[in-house]
Amino acid sequence: MIPTITIEDILKNAKFNLTSDREKLIRKAFDFASAAHQNQTRKSGEEYIQHSLWTALNIAHIGMRSKTITAGLLHDVPEDTETNLSDIEREFGHEIAFMVDGVTKLGKIKLRGTKKEIYIENLRKMFLAMAQDIRIVIIKLADRLHNMETLEALPADKQLRIATETMEIYASIANRLGIGEIKSKLEDLSFKYIDRENYEYIKKISEIEYEARSKILNQVVTDLKKELLVEGIKVISINSRTKSLYRLFKKMESHDMDINKVYDLAGVRIILPKIADCYEALGIVHKKYRPMVGRIKDYISLPKPNGYQSIHTTIFGPEGKIMEIQIRTQKMHDEAEFGIAAHWIYSEQPRSWRSYLPFRKKEHDPKKEEILWIKQLREWQNDLGKNDEEFMEGLRFEFFKNHILVFTPKGDVIELPEDATPIDFAYRVHSEVGNRAIGAKVDGRMVPLDYKVKNGEVIEIITSKTNKKPNKDWLRFVKTTNAKNAIRKNLKKEGF
Repeated sequence: MIPTITIEDILKNAKFNLTSDREKLIRKAFDFASAAHQNQTRKSGEEYIQHSLWTALNIAHIGMRSKTITAGLLHDVPEDTETNLSDIEREFGHEIAFMVDGVTKLGKIKLRGTKKEIYIENLRKMFLAMAQDIRIVIIKLADRLHNMETLEALPADKQLRIATETMEIYASIANRLGIGEIKSKLEDLSFKYIDRENYEYIKKISEIEYEARSKILNQVVTDLKKELLVEGIKVISINSRTKSLYRLFKKMESHDMDINKVYDLAGVRIILPKIADCYEALGIVHKKYRPMVGRIKDYISLPKPNGYQSIHTTIFGPEGKIMEIQIRTQKMHDEAEFGIAAHWIYSEQPRSWRSYLPFRKKEHDPKKEEILWIKQLREWQNDLGKNDEEFMEGLRFEFFKNHILVFTPKGDVIELPEDATPIDFAYRVHSEVGNRAIGAKVDGRMVPLDYKVKNGEVIEIITSKTNKKPNKDWLRFVKTTNAKNAIRKNLKKEGF
């Protein structure tokens, strides 16, 4: 049973400077929503305002600002009460009303047609909302999280439908936005309803294994605290951690369900003040415990495409127990847990949060910069009207497929979906580079233009000074929507 909360819980969990004006705005929204939802209850039996409060609390917890929290409190008012959007705009202004309207539109699920048509239509709505204002989708994620936490009140067929949609769409979007905390919760809650048998098995085995390792984990925490202190490194926190249930299940699936082959089931997370401290701490960890060869991952120098930064190393701990150690700064930790929402936390600091996102383009105005994939989403949103097969193919590669980071010869970072080619890379750099491409080098060696680029490679495109036409055969192997559209556009100009 989810506990009852109050407006005070939201105000206490706000991560930004809560001025009197901001507090007044949030309290006003609560009073407004309470009056609108008066005498309404949900299928779970709780007062409806509890859903609004929990949505707002989820938003506050990941660091969003007062206007987004306000929109979270009001998000169901136009759809489920006599109060309309004009009333909200009059009381709270256009910006908040715009977010509420966006969430309301996302809630109007298409019900007619095949399962695939409904799925695609709902995806279109989510992507259009993201292109308009990313805060709309963050509110929707917070809303969906509380809905999943109270899903027991619904019939089994609805539980399965909502859980499947949550896993396939909402958890994927939370992952792409880098909001690890919400992603993990949505995955575990969905897993519970989609595959109850495996969920219960994984939950039980996780508890047993963690209990068995807890003594050793505590010893490692104590030992590393001592070693770091001796070396003069200030520690913000050092704690043991466990893998989420769904991620543990997926990892075990890839290892024939053998939990002994999952080295990161439980581990230790070290949070330090500075990047330099992280690398110094890595040396201290390896001095104390023998590292496993080939299991050191430096996501600080080469972040994941969603912005995740940390150092991971797998070590042989006491009694030869294998475990993972994660080392990161506080800002990196906030980025990992709260993703794009963490940018709002740090936007009040003297330094721009631009510096914490190394995959951003340096030449852009920091205030106008966006995570690259969101920018790319805006660029091809006009193509969402194409046929369903093309739409789904584009999404499979642009969104749901794992992404990699590659480099230009000058060291700029380019994000691409897995299996992308040098031609996809060329068009991601600039349409003219793509149109003039005649060859490619990867890490200094020549490769065919249909070569599948890999994470961390340096890509150099060889261009023609005279030819400005793309080759129509490229359409057979390019993966990104951006490249396909640019090639087709130029071929059309040439009369193909």
